[in-house]
Amino acid sequence: MTTRKLRVAIVGSGPAGIYAADALMKSGRDVSIDILERLPAPFGLIRYGVAPDHPRIKGIIKSLHRVLDKPEVRLLGNVDVGRDVSVAELRRLYDAVVFATGATGDRDLDIPGADLEGHHGAGEFVGFYDSHPEFAREWDLSAESVAVVGVGNVGLDVARILAKTADELHVTEIADNVYEGLGANAAREVHVFGRRGPAQAKFTPLELKELDHSPTIEVVIDPEDIDYDAASESARRESKIVDQVCSIIENYAIRDPKGAPHKLHIHFFESPVELLGENGRVTAIRTERTKLDGNGGVVGTGKFTDWPVGAVYRAVGYRSDAVPEVPFDEAKAVIPNEGGRVDGHVGLYATGWVRRGPVGLIGNTKGDANEAIGNLLADWDEGILQLAAEPSESAVTEFFDVRGIEYTTWDGWHRLDAAERAAGEAEGRERKKFVEWDDMVTHSRDHAGVPAGSFSK
Repeated sequence: MTTRKLRVAIVGSGPAGIYAADALMKSGRDVSIDILERLPAPFGLIRYGVAPDHPRIKGIIKSLHRVLDKPEVRLLGNVDVGRDVSVAELRRLYDAVVFATGATGDRDLDIPGADLEGHHGAGEFVGFYDSHPEFAREWDLSAESVAVVGVGNVGLDVARILAKTADELHVTEIADNVYEGLGANAAREVHVFGRRGPAQAKFTPLELKELDHSPTIEVVIDPEDIDYDAASESARRESKIVDQVCSIIENYAIRDPKGAPHKLHIHFFESPVELLGENGRVTAIRTERTKLDGNGGVVGTGKFTDWPVGAVYRAVGYRSDAVPEVPFDEAKAVIPNEGGRVDGHVGLYATGWVRRGPVGLIGNTKGDANEAIGNLLADWDEGILQLAAEPSESAVTEFFDVRGIEYTTWDGWHRLDAAERAAGEAEGRERKKFVEWDDMVTHSRDHAGVPAGSFSK
C-alpha cells in the first residue's frame, strides 16, 4: 500500500463529475483530483442543458463552485479524452479514472416519417438556445404550429421557449444569435404530447407552474385528458410530487382562459405513431388515442388524429456517447458497470447518466457518486488498483504541453465568467454567453495573453 496521495482523474465537469470529486474529498483520504473537461468551460448540463429562464436551477453552480475552489481539485478544460489523451495514457498518470461524461445526444423516435425535415431532437434545440459551441448557430422557427413529443422537463423547457417571446428571454444569458433567432419565431401554437396520463407525466411541479408566469402563454388542457386508474390513484397517494403535478394539471384544465396570444396545449393519452409530410418536410403528426390499462400503462384505442404542425421536437430522452477504449452498451447507451465499477476494467469507474442513463434529477447523481467513489476507495484500500507510473500533478500538465493541448483552468474560468458578466452588464443583464469555442479559450487567458494552461489551478 502506497503512502502517497491517491491520484484520480474525473472525466466530465458537470454535476456528476463534481459530486464525485466532492465525495472523494469528504472521504477523509489524502487525494489529488484532476477534473478533465472536453469543453473550454465547466459545469456541463448546468451550463448547456438548463433553460436560460431557470436561474434557480443554475444556482446549483454556486455549490459546484465551492467544490472546484478546493485545493485538492484542479480543472483542466479543453481536453478531449479519447482524442487528445487516451485512456491508456490516463492510466499511467492516475491511479483511477472516473467517467462522468453525461448524455447530450437525442434518443430516436422510431416511427415512420422520422427522417422528414423539420423533425428535431430536443437536445439539438437546447444546444442552440443554450449556446453550446458544437450546436447550430441558426434555427428555423418559421412554423406557426409546433409539436413536442414527451412529457418530461426537457419537453416542457422546449415548449416554453417556443411559446415565449424573444424579448421575454432577452433578460437572461442568451447570446445575440439566439435572441435574433427567437425574434423570428412564428410559433403561435405548441402541442405537447404524452402517451400516458397526468399521473405518469415526468414534469416537476415548479416547472409546470412556471408555464403560467409568462403573460404570453395560455396553457390549454382538455378536461377529457384527466383520467386515472387504480395504479394512477395509488401513485398519487404514494408521491407528493405526483399528486402536485396532477393537481396543477387539473387546475389548468378547468380554469377560464386568460387571453394570452400563444397557446401551449398539453395532450395526454395521445401516442405519436407517424410524422406526415409533403416534399420531404413535416406537415403533421399522427397520434393514436390511448387509454389506461389498470396498471398505470396504456393500450391503443384505434382512434387516430392528424395534427397539422410545421415542426416536431422529440423529447424522449438523451443518450450518452461511447468513450474510446471503454466498454459501452449501445442498446442502453451506458458504460456497463457494477456499482460504478466498469465491467472488466480495474481502475475505471462511471457515475451519473453515462452510468445509469438519463433518469432522475440533478440531485440524484449524488447517490451515484457516493457509491462509485465508495467502491473506488475500497479498491484503493485493498491494493487492487494498478498504481500510476507518473502520479505527479506536473506530469499531467507537462504531457499536455508536449502534446500542444491548450488546456483551460479554474483561474481561466473565472476570467471567462468575468468577461461574460461584463458583456451582460453592458446590456443591463447578469451575463451574456460566448458561443464560439475559440472565444471561450481566448477569454480564459489573462490580459497579458498568457495561455490558460499556465496557471496551477
